[in-house]
Amino acid sequence: MPLNAPRNPSMSIPDGSLDKYLQAWLHEDVGRGDWTTTGLGDLVQQPGQALWVTRAPGVIAGLPMARRLFQRLDDKLSFEPLIDDGEPCGADTTIAKISGTLAALLTGERVALNLVMRLSGIATATRQYVEQLAHSPTQLVDTRKTTPGLRQFEKYASRVGGAVNHRLGLDDAVMIKDNHIAAAGGIRAAVAQIRPAIPYPMTVEVETTSLEEVDEAIACPVDVIMLDNMPPEMMKLAVARIREKKPAVKIEASGNITLETLGAMAATGVDFISTSAPVTRAPWLDISMQIVSSKAV
Repeated sequence: MPLNAPRNPSMSIPDGSLDKYLQAWLHEDVGRGDWTTTGLGDLVQQPGQALWVTRAPGVIAGLPMARRLFQRLDDKLSFEPLIDDGEPCGADTTIAKISGTLAALLTGERVALNLVMRLSGIATATRQYVEQLAHSPTQLVDTRKTTPGLRQFEKYASRVGGAVNHRLGLDDAVMIKDNHIAAAGGIRAAVAQIRPAIPYPMTVEVETTSLEEVDEAIACPVDVIMLDNMPPEMMKLAVARIREKKPAVKIEASGNITLETLGAMAATGVDFISTSAPVTRAPWLDISMQIVSSKAV
């Protein structure tokens, strides 16, 4: 996805793709069968109701996916979100009410909670970073540092938290990083070889680590220049050079980004700050499921 992709928290995973993942995750957990639940016999075919309750404050993400997972186990099940994805909530908040067979509630509980707890943790951490940029035009961008197999979901959570998605995969855009530059023999050589080989209108971004590399990138037909691991003083000089000579080029800052350094980075005038921290360092948001009624008891 291009760096200037609009924020769209409502965008979810296509149903066909989502179902493939849900089926695999249920198979991983259920395997040959849920012996505990089926061991209760006919009791678990009775209707029951459960509540999902947060144990810590956070930003919720993934409830529509959890609903679809439960409905794979019971197509008549009702999953009623009491909060929208992207909304913050406090501890002890009831975020969903689920009504269906006890079998579906008990068998789907762990997989559904794991997904929502993970995604809500990412959305919560992302929101903290976004709020640090609230008074700046600089936007927060995620990265490709995601859990293998979960990229679409983790990037969804990033959007829900308020960030802008960077490219989803290698086929979305060109990003010429240090190893590409080393392999090609320099920024100019890398851009000269890659630019003619890509389809229109794919964007080209190049990573720079010094003012000399910034000057080299400015001289090339690139769309985005990344300032990687630069101290704020150098970054400010780099931004000034790019704005003067290539005002249409977007500027991205990256490398060792923390909540404490975001303000200084944004003050340099960059368009985007990219960081993997809200995905790679986010704790899960603690959520529990409580069965509150059952005709079996």
